[in-house]
Amino acid sequence: MKSLPDLFSNNEKWRHEIEERHPGFFKALGAQQNPEYLWIGCADSRVPANEVVGMMPGELFVHRNVANLVNHTDLNLLSVLQFAVDVLKVKHIMVVGHYGCGGVKASMEDEPHGLIDNWLRQVRELYLRNRKNLAGLDDQARLDKMCELNVARQVINVSNTTVVQEAWRRDQALTIHGWIYGIGDGHLRDLDIQIQDNSELRTLETEEYDSCSG
Repeated sequence: MKSLPDLFSNNEKWRHEIEERHPGFFKALGAQQNPEYLWIGCADSRVPANEVVGMMPGELFVHRNVANLVNHTDLNLLSVLQFAVDVLKVKHIMVVGHYGCGGVKASMEDEPHGLIDNWLRQVRELYLRNRKNLAGLDDQARLDKMCELNVARQVINVSNTTVVQEAWRRDQALTIHGWIYGIGDGHLRDLDIQIQDNSELRTLETEEYDSCSG
């Protein structure tokens, strides 16, 4: 007897519906995957990557973790990134945060949360650098702004990885985007962060430094 039978029942319904709408879909999908996009997002269960952008299986390569972070010591993330860029030849990498992120919120609190504090260390440091500029906002606005700042920081981190740097050196077309999702309204917002070479990267890094020191 299967555990969690409702989930298996849902799977049967889902795969039959897909096959009815797109005959031969799973046979073709099994032969290859050829996505043009890598989504780096939060592990939050309320942010389902494929559904948010209306894409089918096979169209979006996905990596998710708490607070959509890009740590240069994270071999899981780096392995996904290298496979996406070097093997799948994705053309776009989207770093997608979301408003009300629990990981970002935890990084802003002056109390310990256990093991997760190690993972969130870079977000905590980003918050401390911007703390003075955020002080005039109410709690919700401050959290929302930090979620946006975190996306910008992770776009910079992705762009500075050896994987992306090597891709740009060989003139591979690759653009990094910064987006944010509103759980309360389902709206995906473009933060107007788009990088496709090192000159644009340096501009974003300068803007981030100016905002921290302002």
